[in-house]
Amino acid sequence: MVTNKDVIIIFNKYLELIRSSPLLDSISSEDIKTFLSNGKFRVVQYKKDSIVHFDGEVCDKLEIILSGKTIIDRIDESGNLLNITDFSDGDILGINLMFSTDPYYLMTVTANIDTLILEIPKDLLFSLLSSNKHFLKTYLEFAADNTSLLGNKIKYFVKKTIRESIITYLRHEYKKQKSYNIKLLIPKKLLAEKIGVKRTSLSRELKKMKDEGLITYDSKYIKILDKNLL
Repeated sequence: MVTNKDVIIIFNKYLELIRSSPLLDSISSEDIKTFLSNGKFRVVQYKKDSIVHFDGEVCDKLEIILSGKTIIDRIDESGNLLNITDFSDGDILGINLMFSTDPYYLMTVTANIDTLILEIPKDLLFSLLSSNKHFLKTYLEFAADNTSLLGNKIKYFVKKTIRESIITYLRHEYKKQKSYNIKLLIPKKLLAEKIGVKRTSLSRELKKMKDEGLITYDSKYIKILDKNLL
């Protein structure tokens, strides 16, 4: 049983994190305290590498990441781990599924580091959407942004050869870094996971591109020699 003392401890510990969420800034501190007290708001901690949701699991609550990071990934037909995207502080899980007629997660969600998540049940969410115009507006904005983000990420990976995925990555980093000498901000192992291939396959294709005079590379940089790649 949750005592008043427990509620006060939870309230003081998590209030600042909860209020920092753009979705919840229109909800008063007193209402947040009430929701924590009656169990409508539930803060759950996931340790690093814990599964938050399995592929096929029903989505019956909205989840706001208060701190930490989760990754969304799937296994492709060749058995490769494909990292679709990640979510961190302030991001929301399940926003596109909550009122779907088919509300099931299509991919696995894993805590990449120790992560705190605020759970809001569907009935309370519907009540907030019905009674708070600011909350409704912010919710719709988040839902639209999430749809666009996931759509772009999936389009980035689907039906691409390894070389096409590498070139897409180089184009993206070229625009960000404004240099033909692309600094690798992640190890090649993680780059391979990001692209959705094995490390050996990535290394093999990079070597082919180097032999063809398209790029040069070392452990920290990939230099674009053929500007037609962009």
